[in-house]
Amino acid sequence: MISDKEKILSEPVQYIKSVGPKRAEAFKKIGISTVRDLLFYFPSRHLDRTTTLSASKAYGYLMNGYEGELTIIAKVADKEKRFFSRKSLLKVQLRDSTGFFECIWFQGIKYFESVFNEGDIFAVSGKPALSKFGNLQFTHPDFDRISEEESNSFLNTGKIIPFYRIPKELRTTNIGDLSLRRIINHAVEDYADYLEETLPAEIISKNNLLQLTEAVKNFHFPSSKETLRHAIERFKFEELFYLEMLVALRKHNYKSQLAGHSMKVQTNLILDFLKILPFDLTKAQLKVLSEIRKDMEDPSPMNRLLQGDVGSGKTIVALIAMLIAVDNGFQAVMMVPTEILADQQAKNISGLLKKLSMVNNERKIKLSLLIGEQKKSVKEKNLQDIELKEADIIIGTHALFEEKVKFKNLGLVVVDEQHRFGVAQRASLMVKGVTPDVIVMSATPIPRTLSMTVYGDLDLSIIEEMPKNRKPVKTLLRGDSKLPDIFKFIIDKKKDGYQSFIVYPLVEESEKLELKAAESHYNELKETFLQDVSLGLIHGRMSWQEKEEAMMLFLAKKYDVLISTTVIEVGIDIPDANIILINDAHRFGLSQLHQLRGRVGRSEKQAYCILVTKDEFAGRQEKLQLEYLSPAQLEKYKASVRLQSMVKYTDGFKIAEMDLKLRGPGNIFGTQQSGFPELRHANITEDVNILLKAKEEAFNIVENDPHLKEQPNQVIRKNLIEHYSGSLRYAKIA
Repeated sequence: MISDKEKILSEPVQYIKSVGPKRAEAFKKIGISTVRDLLFYFPSRHLDRTTTLSASKAYGYLMNGYEGELTIIAKVADKEKRFFSRKSLLKVQLRDSTGFFECIWFQGIKYFESVFNEGDIFAVSGKPALSKFGNLQFTHPDFDRISEEESNSFLNTGKIIPFYRIPKELRTTNIGDLSLRRIINHAVEDYADYLEETLPAEIISKNNLLQLTEAVKNFHFPSSKETLRHAIERFKFEELFYLEMLVALRKHNYKSQLAGHSMKVQTNLILDFLKILPFDLTKAQLKVLSEIRKDMEDPSPMNRLLQGDVGSGKTIVALIAMLIAVDNGFQAVMMVPTEILADQQAKNISGLLKKLSMVNNERKIKLSLLIGEQKKSVKEKNLQDIELKEADIIIGTHALFEEKVKFKNLGLVVVDEQHRFGVAQRASLMVKGVTPDVIVMSATPIPRTLSMTVYGDLDLSIIEEMPKNRKPVKTLLRGDSKLPDIFKFIIDKKKDGYQSFIVYPLVEESEKLELKAAESHYNELKETFLQDVSLGLIHGRMSWQEKEEAMMLFLAKKYDVLISTTVIEVGIDIPDANIILINDAHRFGLSQLHQLRGRVGRSEKQAYCILVTKDEFAGRQEKLQLEYLSPAQLEKYKASVRLQSMVKYTDGFKIAEMDLKLRGPGNIFGTQQSGFPELRHANITEDVNILLKAKEEAFNIVENDPHLKEQPNQVIRKNLIEHYSGSLRYAKIA
């Protein structure tokens, strides 16, 4: 039942003072239909004018040793461009009634020249300095243009001023900065007190949060920097709290409400399998295997994330779990992202099962492969085997999602390369069994903050140890001019049995262009630097069978060097491929570079990853001054940091943390991770402490009151239903 307060907040926005029907239509176009919508249309930034000074006072502050930031409101008096050899700068002079100061820009000059026009009034904020002529000067300051009327407005003088995003739909109805502030001020004064609290009183008190009403008021029109900080923190906490509530409910529902299977080691099958392995499991593998065994013995369904760096041995651990399921009379499925990897995994596992049958005659384990490009007759036979339980282990791609696939007794699902499959896709597979146990594997290490959010409903196992005798890959950064020397290194190392990958980035998403580029690089190297070695080629226009053939010929040492314009398929081991040359490395993402590096170093030999980039990037070690960079230069800076990170770190988790920082959180959950609300206030890379508090509160509540029936938790239940109903439908999905 809707309360009287909710009815008031649901009134159309047109009834707010200064809006009316025409402006209401404009607001509706940007998603603001009601009073409530407008109250939650928060500023994109604030300008602190509580420390506004005149030009003369600012000069006095500076002469007395002041080193902080300050704000001056002044009028543009003059501007000029100056040129110094190849460089130029823009100088803008501003004046108020007490004196003048100047602002200078070294970057983005064309843009800033168009912004600052004579007679316009600006609030300029930044850290001042003295020019060589003794003038008060700001370099690349923050600024906001304000009107004559606004400079004296009661809403702004001596306060922290909110600035809102004003889309063109609003500007067409003559809504500018000042008028939008006035409209929102009317809404806050007349309606904010009708807002109903969305967090339990105990959580607010315990975490020193502002009440919702106070938070809304102070987000829009803060009385001080401190209250603004508290208001923002309140909304960050609430956002992360409800995200963690969804994660906690999903985890609880999966464990408690869905019926699973208890699977114990029944025969000598696992011991016999360990005997036929050509290596001993590492301590980390044994530890993870113990965690998985305990989960499988528990009647509640397992829902576990298995993390490990490239080459750490996740697949063997997953295969042993699959054999435990088979030992208990169940089918087990491994879902992988590509046909070539599915076929490769099927071949590798079949080889191990063949060896197993030689030492264990009690049970012949049958394997089926199900991929999209199979012949119709082969696919039909495999589908029949799966339905009649002739197949114990099934390896496949997205073809496993098809409705035709009917499992007889599905007990375990292993999802390889977790990040390539979304929540909804995993769900469509899991409904094919009576809540099978689930292991999701990731060779792309997941930063801690993501493991608490996107994967927070999964129990975590980490293989943090590499197989014995593996040497860390040496990563080198070189400029384009060093390519002849690198090719000579590749040829010299061939004498020691080394094979090499040479990777080129896909510059444009075009198969024709990719094919042309692949053949161009291949032919050029064949006729020049690498004419004395045998070259192979792999590219995106090949079918998976052709790609696999190229990889198998490489494995058989028919090629010394394999040239690729696409990301080399994950999971295929070429033990003697111990050099990877990545051209235009600045074009690749950090996690992509780390995955590529994982293609080498699969033997006891010293492996090398050579990142080749523009000469200007290679060796760039100087500290860049971010505040002066244009967007294009910022991209250059990010590329430099990515490349330096690859040289510095071999640990995938450090790489992943750095990658998240560089990319920014954005919509971290992606379009595939259905069921996760978009974050508008919190930044999971920066707000880790708030995230930890929110997670602790949410998981405690769900543990003690999973149905949210207790009186203090009614407000959470109500808010989840009203604002997170779309996310709740995935609460039972891994």
